[in-house]
Amino acid sequence: MRSNATKLLSLCLGVVLGAAVTIEAGAADPKTLVAPCEDCHGKDGASQEPGIPTIGGYSAVYITDSLAAYLDKSRPCEDVKYPAGEHKGDTTNMCKSAEGLTEAEAEQAAEYFAGKPFVPAKQDFDAELAKVGKGIHALKCKKCHEDGGSSPDDDAGILAGQWMPYLEDQFEEYTEGKRLMTEKMQPKMEELSADDIRALINYYGSLQ
Repeated sequence: MRSNATKLLSLCLGVVLGAAVTIEAGAADPKTLVAPCEDCHGKDGASQEPGIPTIGGYSAVYITDSLAAYLDKSRPCEDVKYPAGEHKGDTTNMCKSAEGLTEAEAEQAAEYFAGKPFVPAKQDFDAELAKVGKGIHALKCKKCHEDGGSSPDDDAGILAGQWMPYLEDQFEEYTEGKRLMTEKMQPKMEELSADDIRALINYYGSLQ
């Protein structure tokens, strides 16, 4: 079930919010600051890789909160090799990248991606499971993930239209205790079966 999605996220956000600092420290042009990340996440953060999340359209708060979570180790920071682009083959991890980032640079990169549209992934999904997942979302997830998980305004990331392999990895990290949950989220997650999770993933993947 595991893929390299989480590792790739750590790497690529690290490139956006960390490695880029070594290339253009304090760059006035945010496009220059985030350019290395587009080799991983695609132009304007619209990923073309199923294991790598689309980050364009996320709220700036969610991006900066994610960075803070890597810093305090509430999200895994595994060593990875950059899969493409100028840094291909280099080893990094999100913790190291985050430690070298100034607050201003983090905010600059976060605002850049927040200003881009979220581009839903075109992917196959199970329509029957998606119907089941819609009901589960309404019961368990709707309060914190509005509009089918499509609203950036709830500062909880965007689930609707996100790559399903990436979502699968994130659910696994939550269920295995590798990624910390909020107090509101934990009891809801504990009530979900493996079948419920598969249904939710198909529901979010269906929102194209």
